[in-house]
Amino acid sequence: MACSDPPEAVSRRFPDRPTSAAAARRFVRTALDGAAADLVGTAELLVSELVTNAVLHARTEVEVGLVRLDGRLRVRVRDRRPGRPLVPRRCSPYAGTGQGLAMVERLASRYGADGGDAGKTVWFELWHAGPPPPSSGWETAVPPWPADRTVTLVDVPTALETTCRQHRHAVLRELTFAASAGDPLGVPPEDLAAANDVNNMISAGVTAALEEPGAEPGLRSLPLPLPADAGPAVSALRRVLGLAEERAREERLLALPALPRGRAFQDWLFDEITGQLAGDPPTAWTVVPREPEISSAELVPWDAGQVRASRMPTIAADEGNRIVAANRAAADLLGWEPGDLVGRRLVTLIPEHLRERHTAAFTSLLLTGRTRIIGRSVPLPALHRDGGLVPVRLFVQTQETADGRTVFVAQLIPRATAALDVSRIPGSVREPALGEPGGRPPPAAPEAGTGTTGARDTMSTMDRLALLADLAARLNDTLDLDEGLQRAGRLLTRRLADWCVVDLFTADSRLDRVCVVHRDPRALRPGTYEGTLPVFTEESRGPLARVLRGAGPLLLAEAPRSGPDESPLDRTYVELFRRLGAGSAVIAPLRARRRIFGALTLARAPGGRAFTEEDLALVDDLVHSLALGVDNARLYQDTRSIAERLQRSLLPVLPQVEGLQLAARYAASSATAQVGGDWYDSFLLPHGDTGLVIGDVTGHDLDAAIAMSQLRSMFRGIAVDREEPPAEVLRRLDLANHSLHREATATCVYGVLKGAARGPWELKHSSAGHPPPLLTTRDGRARYLGGGAGLLLGMDPDVTRETARHMLPAHSTLVLYTDGLVERRHEHIDDALERLRLHAAGLAREPLDTFCDELLIGLGADSTDDIAVLAVRPTPP
Repeated sequence: MACSDPPEAVSRRFPDRPTSAAAARRFVRTALDGAAADLVGTAELLVSELVTNAVLHARTEVEVGLVRLDGRLRVRVRDRRPGRPLVPRRCSPYAGTGQGLAMVERLASRYGADGGDAGKTVWFELWHAGPPPPSSGWETAVPPWPADRTVTLVDVPTALETTCRQHRHAVLRELTFAASAGDPLGVPPEDLAAANDVNNMISAGVTAALEEPGAEPGLRSLPLPLPADAGPAVSALRRVLGLAEERAREERLLALPALPRGRAFQDWLFDEITGQLAGDPPTAWTVVPREPEISSAELVPWDAGQVRASRMPTIAADEGNRIVAANRAAADLLGWEPGDLVGRRLVTLIPEHLRERHTAAFTSLLLTGRTRIIGRSVPLPALHRDGGLVPVRLFVQTQETADGRTVFVAQLIPRATAALDVSRIPGSVREPALGEPGGRPPPAAPEAGTGTTGARDTMSTMDRLALLADLAARLNDTLDLDEGLQRAGRLLTRRLADWCVVDLFTADSRLDRVCVVHRDPRALRPGTYEGTLPVFTEESRGPLARVLRGAGPLLLAEAPRSGPDESPLDRTYVELFRRLGAGSAVIAPLRARRRIFGALTLARAPGGRAFTEEDLALVDDLVHSLALGVDNARLYQDTRSIAERLQRSLLPVLPQVEGLQLAARYAASSATAQVGGDWYDSFLLPHGDTGLVIGDVTGHDLDAAIAMSQLRSMFRGIAVDREEPPAEVLRRLDLANHSLHREATATCVYGVLKGAARGPWELKHSSAGHPPPLLTTRDGRARYLGGGAGLLLGMDPDVTRETARHMLPAHSTLVLYTDGLVERRHEHIDDALERLRLHAAGLAREPLDTFCDELLIGLGADSTDDIAVLAVRPTPP
């Protein structure tokens, strides 16, 4: 277009239908015939977006006008609804909606909006040469929505709010287009109109609040101005979104259903709006009770650094089922380098026999928004790089990225290791927030000119003794070291300091920062400062290094400063003070059994009362108590590790038997850090029969594991030597049990399976107080095998026991299991057994490994007891 072109002005009106967007594009293309191709393309794109906005939100006739003058193009899009202001939503590039005005901002030379009594006009100009004058922005003369009430949204998780807002707009857009095409999808037109209007009000208010300067991401409290009579419209919005969820699950929408976390947040949002408009007080998102799959708070949006900093094996995957982050602990567990895992499909870590089910479950999650395992501890195998299987407990949580996408963060806890500590998962809740129900009361307000409470400035002798007693109690109340240090840190930051940092040597002489606590838990990103520190060398001369060599407690009147010859460890310590905003500090060694194994740093923020020489004696007493607690916890962990290795060593190798498939699984409890007495065994008897046994010794400690090992050893010896009916073998085992110095109470099932490779197969079994065996046939029928029941071991060795006989069809599956697979608190045992029967029936034709893993995945999640499963399937050649 040349500068000498004469002025040209054309316009056309379009109805409020979705087809108007395409018609407006054709109108622009025709009107600009002969103009530069890039100008025509840009104009078409922006007009299409603005007409779509008008159709969706103004719902009136739209007029599009073009003027070509002096080497530039001016385009205006006018609707007939002056009372509806624009709603710039600042969505991310990944959002499916909300890009119209953002595109105008990026592509137009100038843009703006004008209002009037008859309507409002959004316009843009495209220039070819010379700098255009500045844009006027989106401010219009149109009055904003009337807002005579303000709803306060407390502790809004910003990333989750962004995700939910984008999802609402995407769903409403689809419903509006479907209704315009004659298919309302069951949504009343009046509800859809009200839902669109109030959703725009909510989005505009939240966006404006989030754009206030000086706000940090994470949890925010937002004011939301709304009309006093907006309650019915919000209820309509909720109804419409509920119907949309149903249509999305039926795959009648392009938008996917919301995940459980999103639905819970949206319900809370609507409850807060309608409740506060009716006069109720606000309720924080962080204190609302949640299901396991929905954590109650989101401290920070997704950050890959949280995964890398975690000491627990952790992997994160995106909505495309690809790994986006993995830490060193997870990579070592599975035989990879962390960088080699990133970018691979998640099925790389899933055994072959479970890949199809994983894909189906993941697809079902996205299509239905319903999940079986998120927020739960599930026992299953992971695939090692060398092809072997690694038994783990999987704990998955969802997090939202700052741009609205979902990330699935999974911890892989080796089966025989410590119980899951949910507070260690990035983004999960460590404890109730300040002032919340169930949490500690908010700290007293600081004195003027100080950054600490006045109470600790004047700590009396009784206060000091109480602090020492409380610190010992915090450490002694739990045998989990991480949890104990977190509790101790929270106590010290509430009573004595603003920051508490604990560094400990590991078994291989590395130095780990295991605990960083701030007196306000919301001021700290979980895991940000924790992790492995640089090597402690002779060149290290800073305060931390001096303490680790035995000096201290050391008083720092101000934060340490960098020096010319500082080591990496010294530099890291100086950087910690800078990032924490710490001033004065006391650093003291943690010493027990004549060796130093770590250091405690207590720091106070500048502006408050600084640490003085008078505080050193108290800190010295504190570190003695802290060191004793840490040493006891480590000794306990060493003992537990021995018990776990003992228990692992007792898990037998199953025999190879022609015509039989055998598989077994063992999963430690998800709720206890102790080992237990569950066991299984299978062996060949001298005459060719196959012995099958499963048992459960009472208890979850080292004594139970020792008793289990004694019973297991005696049992195999008795069974192989005597080769008697199962009832007689159990009687002899009970007699031997009573001869032990510390006899055990236990349940047990012993079965002898007879049959040639091609069958038939007969099972003889007897039970000592154990749940009955389950037989599932190939056609999906499942039943419990009756008979053979008797008193548990350790009660009466002279009691008469019985042996039952059953025939096993080819390709049927016999399952022996411990009660941890079925028993749940507050559930009748008959209901639990029926659940197992139905679940096994549905797996009748699955390969035996899949059968066993699916039993654990489906029934073993969150079990508070250990689980052992032994399965056998007659399979003729």
